[in-house]
Amino acid sequence: MRIQLVTVGRKPSAWVREGFEEYSKRLPAQLALNLVGVSPVARSSNQTAEAAKRQEALRITAAIPAGARVVALDEQGKQWSSAELARQLEHWMQDGRDVGMLVGSADGLDRALIDTADYVWSLSRLTLPHALVPVIVAEQLYRAWSLLNNHPYHRA
Repeated sequence: MRIQLVTVGRKPSAWVREGFEEYSKRLPAQLALNLVGVSPVARSSNQTAEAAKRQEALRITAAIPAGARVVALDEQGKQWSSAELARQLEHWMQDGRDVGMLVGSADGLDRALIDTADYVWSLSRLTLPHALVPVIVAEQLYRAWSLLNNHPYHRA
């Protein structure tokens, strides 16, 4: 199973890439986690955020593996504990379908992507820096995997 973490934004800084890679490389080969960046739409004074998000949605959709389960990250989504994420991951791994996790721009995801997603996940009620999201997602997926495999990383 592959997990594509599709993010809208500029090229991530070195510390983001390093943080993401630190956790993604800890995952086994059968649970490959990849970071895929799509360019944000250049905003003009006469273009609304909604119009930009619709255009970005086309780019995001093109980056989702065919037939993948879609998880939209959105502040209005369901919050999962690490144990709940582990159960989700276990279900996804048993199903075997690839997973596309979607992170929108600073304005968020287009409503159509959220409405058609299989899951809508909120990382936190806090407002997090956009750049941290790939690192947090990678760490939490590694934590979920460690829970499923009785690995000592998760000590709660």
